[in-house]
Amino acid sequence: MQASVTAPVRPNSVEPAERSQTSSMNVREPERLASVIAGGALAIYGLRSDSARLPTLLVGGYLLYRGLSGHCPIYNALDVNSDGSAVRPYHIEHTMTIAAEPEAIYRLWRDFSNLPRFMHHLKEVQVINDRYSHWVVRAPAGMAVTWDAEIFLERENELIAWRSLPNAQIVNAGSVRFTPASGGRGTEVKVILEYVPPAGALGRVAARMFGEEPSQ
Repeated sequence: MQASVTAPVRPNSVEPAERSQTSSMNVREPERLASVIAGGALAIYGLRSDSARLPTLLVGGYLLYRGLSGHCPIYNALDVNSDGSAVRPYHIEHTMTIAAEPEAIYRLWRDFSNLPRFMHHLKEVQVINDRYSHWVVRAPAGMAVTWDAEIFLERENELIAWRSLPNAQIVNAGSVRFTPASGGRGTEVKVILEYVPPAGALGRVAARMFGEEPSQ
């Protein structure tokens, strides 16, 4: 994308129609493109589906509208700026107790290629080296989203923390902590995940509709 430089314009010098058009644009260019792609895919899926045709077409049409027009009424209602500054990541936190020693669970989790075995929204995780990995996540309508991640904090048998690298399709970060459970019951595993879904808040609604939302 090429950036253009223009002379500063005083607010009062902008014509009303131009000022109204500018203020209505509250979706960034990368998100507009993602909305058009996702909306088109959902529309095609809805036309081919019998059980979820109407809701799928509605979501697909809305995504196409926000992508083509650059305007999102939901963002407008929530007072979200065009730079996305008011959009907050979704926070997921879950704790479970597993009847195994922390060392064993840590070794299983530390090899990220094992994660799709029990995290069903993950399609594949390719381990590049001890620090970097490539993630492929199932998305609505049979699509997939990918990103590269790095481990930025680790304590053997206790903690693993990772985050996505710049330009990820889904900006995310997460951690998993392994703590011996009381009474010799095994290991308490605490998972924390924060992510910003594609196509803004509406992307999470579409993802939940198709059962591909990570909190599930």
